[in-house]
Amino acid sequence: MTSPARGAPGQAGAILALTGPAYLWLAVAILLPLSAMFYFSFLSEAPMAGKTAEWTLANYRAFLEQDFYRTLMLRSLRLGAEVVFWCFVLGFPCALVLAKSIRGRAREALFLLVILPFWSNALVRIFSWTMMLRGNGILEKAIDMVFPGAGHLNLMFTYEAVVIGLVHSYLPYMILTCYISLQAIEDDLLEAARSMGASRLTILRRILLPLALPGILAGVVLIFVPVIGSFMEPRILGGRNGTFIGTVIEDQFTAVFNWPLGAALSFIMLGCVGVVFAVSRLALGRRG
Repeated sequence: MTSPARGAPGQAGAILALTGPAYLWLAVAILLPLSAMFYFSFLSEAPMAGKTAEWTLANYRAFLEQDFYRTLMLRSLRLGAEVVFWCFVLGFPCALVLAKSIRGRAREALFLLVILPFWSNALVRIFSWTMMLRGNGILEKAIDMVFPGAGHLNLMFTYEAVVIGLVHSYLPYMILTCYISLQAIEDDLLEAARSMGASRLTILRRILLPLALPGILAGVVLIFVPVIGSFMEPRILGGRNGTFIGTVIEDQFTAVFNWPLGAALSFIMLGCVGVVFAVSRLALGRRG
């Protein structure tokens, strides 16, 4: 019989061999690009095609000195907060029903519908919304059939169209993270609360929401972080109203070719993401 003391080195080696390649790849894939971008953010111009770059803080000062960038950052943060809000409003009840009210094949079928958007390309999903939201599109015709003479919505190329497209893209994340937390709550605990006379609202407020908070916060982070840097949905669905910090960063890299400014704006946005992570960690730490 092998003692734990003899088996430990071999087990540690096996763990290192199995996990090492993945962690090494993740470290290289994250650290190298970010290091290069961080280096570029302090240059006067991209050192390519024989150009000579100088060290400067002008790219970071541009964000502080120009209202345009700060306004777009605040607009992007607002967009992220609104998308998270609507994903929670729509996703939490759905996750609650899936976790506590539906069993068997019906749950599997409904779960399949939740993850169905992941089976299609994001670009296809976004362009399909252009057919829905455009003037005299499918949505307007459907509303006109139910409420004749309701008028035109004119949602295409508006801020609301961007929110609709992003909520559609990220809603499954909120449902899945909330579902995992809600399913871990023992049914006996809910039955005990009901037997003691607790109303549905009390059970939701005192048991379900507090115990599901880790899943809710995980969903918030998974949605908020990519939304504030998104550029595909705002550009296609928002048109002229779809200018956010993510679209400006993309323009710096692909249209203006001012890579240092784009890199600096990316790291400022990354700082905002760090604040979100810090707040989430603090909230989770208090629960622990």
